[in-house]
Amino acid sequence: MTSENDRPNRSGRGAGEGPGRACDIATAAAAELDGRGVVVSWTRAAERLLGYPATEVLGRSAVTLLAVPGDAARVAAVAHWAGDGWSGSVAARHRDGHAIQLAVEVSPVITAATGGTAAPERWSVVALEEWRVPGGGVNQLMLEPFLAHAPVGMAVLDTDLRYVWVNAVLERLIPLEQRLGRTVAQVLPRDEADAFEERMGQVLKTGKPVMDYEFRTRNYADPQQERAYSASFFRLAGPKGRGVGIWYMVIDVTERWRAQEGLALLNDASARIGSTLDVTRTAQELADVAVPPLADFVAVDLLDSVLRGEEPEPGPVDSTPTMRRAGQRSVREGCPEAALAVGEAVRRQPWSAIGRCLLTGESVVEPLLNADSTWVAEDPRRADVVREYGFRSVMVAPVRARGITLGAATFVRSRRQGLFDADDVRLAEELVARAAVCLDNARRFTRERTAARMMQRNLLPHALAGGVALDVASWYFPADVPSGVGGDWFDVIPLSGARVALVVGDVVGHGIDAAATMGRLRTAVRTLANLDLPPDELLARLDDLVIGLMETRRDGGAGADDGTAATALGFMGATCLYAVYDPVSRSCTMARASHLPPAVLAPDGAVDFPDLPAGPPLGLGALPFESAELELAEGSLLALYTNGLLQTYDRDIGVGMARLGRALAEPGATLDEIGGNVVSALLTGPPSDDAALLLARTHALDASQVASWDLSTDPAVVAGARNLAGRQLAAWGMEPLRFTTELVVSELVTNAIRHGSGPITLRLIRQDAALICEVFDTGSTAPHLRHARTTDEGGRGLLIVAQLTRRWGTRYTANGKIIWAEQGQGEPPREPSGEAPRETPGEGPGERPGERPGEPAPPVPAPHDAG
Repeated sequence: MTSENDRPNRSGRGAGEGPGRACDIATAAAAELDGRGVVVSWTRAAERLLGYPATEVLGRSAVTLLAVPGDAARVAAVAHWAGDGWSGSVAARHRDGHAIQLAVEVSPVITAATGGTAAPERWSVVALEEWRVPGGGVNQLMLEPFLAHAPVGMAVLDTDLRYVWVNAVLERLIPLEQRLGRTVAQVLPRDEADAFEERMGQVLKTGKPVMDYEFRTRNYADPQQERAYSASFFRLAGPKGRGVGIWYMVIDVTERWRAQEGLALLNDASARIGSTLDVTRTAQELADVAVPPLADFVAVDLLDSVLRGEEPEPGPVDSTPTMRRAGQRSVREGCPEAALAVGEAVRRQPWSAIGRCLLTGESVVEPLLNADSTWVAEDPRRADVVREYGFRSVMVAPVRARGITLGAATFVRSRRQGLFDADDVRLAEELVARAAVCLDNARRFTRERTAARMMQRNLLPHALAGGVALDVASWYFPADVPSGVGGDWFDVIPLSGARVALVVGDVVGHGIDAAATMGRLRTAVRTLANLDLPPDELLARLDDLVIGLMETRRDGGAGADDGTAATALGFMGATCLYAVYDPVSRSCTMARASHLPPAVLAPDGAVDFPDLPAGPPLGLGALPFESAELELAEGSLLALYTNGLLQTYDRDIGVGMARLGRALAEPGATLDEIGGNVVSALLTGPPSDDAALLLARTHALDASQVASWDLSTDPAVVAGARNLAGRQLAAWGMEPLRFTTELVVSELVTNAIRHGSGPITLRLIRQDAALICEVFDTGSTAPHLRHARTTDEGGRGLLIVAQLTRRWGTRYTANGKIIWAEQGQGEPPREPSGEAPRETPGEGPGERPGERPGEPAPPVPAPHDAG
């Protein structure tokens, strides 16, 4: 029998109410016990359940019905129970001897008092087999005592996916009156309910549990925070395996989820940040990685000195140094909430969030933004942005590496659930710290690359001048390599006699070592060119220099075991092309050291690549170099280049040369236009190797600019030579140079007569405002300056020439030598220093051959055409 006042269950209803009722009174076995645990009432349902008729049970202790002796203590405790009752699982023994697991509920029975004495204590016992659970098979008697206060959320649903039972954890999230008897779709948010129903239906259909389904939802207690949960779903089955319901377990895995998200973010940052050694690109990568996993908007501001690659000052950073926006990212397309564009200067105050972050070197967090927040107050425009885009939380972390502050990173949340907390701060600081190392590496690389590029710019010619012989233009493109520098070079070198040397070379390798070697070779070529060596001999001397450099490297790396010496040797290889153009004869003499041949564009538009002797690369010293001479029509175009201009990974040299020829053949185009055509045709992207291009258009000096006379070796011819030079200068309108020119001619011709051998040729060349005087003879004795003693009667001729002209020198030809001197019109003549000039022995002071007193001047030959 049962009492009319059953204990309320967890749903708040009576024992006979609703779907939360654990036992159906009509089918449950019922009995009544007195205070000693003796059976005083027994129903037919109890007889059917355990097989004992009332006559065998009444008056006996209920302990005799138990199958497990240990359960006697639980039943005995009923007599002294001080609460509202007891429920649980009990193993009973059927009359035929087999054990039956029962779900039991014990409740106190209240009876009326008699005669002023307290009513005797009675207990109502209701029991069912555990699998026979009404309402889809749910047995609350069994579940409640073990699972009601479990530390994880648990719920039981019937086959219609209606909540039948939930424990205390889930009850705290959604109250029972909003859950029991209702379906999942009526209780949970739509997305969460759809996912639950899909998985529950799968479990009911297949019987296979669904384990560890993770989902995120807002915290019901704090809607600003987002929580993560893991749910597992299981099917409840009856004795014959029929599905009678679903139960699921929910675990709060927010901490695990945050840890996993943080590790995933840091792992992603390690892979994506620092992909290049560009400071701005690295700052942008930091912003890209942090949005949206950590924030809805991120801005990275760096010191201007960092962007330039300079070393920042150690210690706190005040408001003095300029900061610039280096990178930013938003969940909204185009970063509409950004007050600055990348590259703009950042305004900050010492009391602002960024200012405090830089001064202290610590993160500054404003968990909940409002109108009084310093981050809002530091920029009047920011308040409007905060309101428009719903900014709710901001965090500023310092960008520091190796003890130096590089800038600050600002993180803002607007759409994202939750405010920044301590875990977010730690994650942001770790993320920024990793990015800071990459930024500092990029900064240091920028400094080194800037220094290398500056060195290379200083090593290459700043301005090219071809004089009256050539119009020149050049282009240089460094390889697309981290260092940004290489070993290609070119130069235009003025020579004597209005001639011009063109040179282009390529040092194998890239980097600052290749650039330094290039500088050495370019300086060496200029030095050797000033000696007026022919192209083949100049390359031979240059080859000896490279061999010496390689031997120096070899000796310096002999003790190394890391392959430094071998690397240096491979790096020191170089190619070179050297050409000398003479505008008087229109001849161009060339020699090459394994370099690509030049392209020659004739005035008629024909392009040719002359078949020059290849020669070995510089540094081998095995084979000789050979020169070849071409005669170029006036207006011809010479193109000298390096292989980086023609050859790419998908194009060989032959294809490149064909494209070069087509690009050069542009009728009537200027050098700049032709060079632009070449670059557009051959460099479709950053070159994989250094690329250099040198264009030169030839000019010729006509007879009106050159005068030449053949002279005899008679000393008396000197006076006539002076007169010839004077008359020619008068014809050219260069009278201011007459005095010094006559003196120079007198000294050079006298020197050739006395120390050389005939025949002798005097040649004057006018180029713009300059005058060149040349004296040819067939001797091989090299003239040199000497300091004559006071008692010497001669030996001062070349000293006088050196003082009266801006430069002079000697060059050798196949048949002899040429002594030359160059003057500039408009330059005041330099007076000779020291004593009055005295010539070679045999001349009197102030006397010249052919000018002795009383002697007439000798006859002088007429000038002939240059050539």
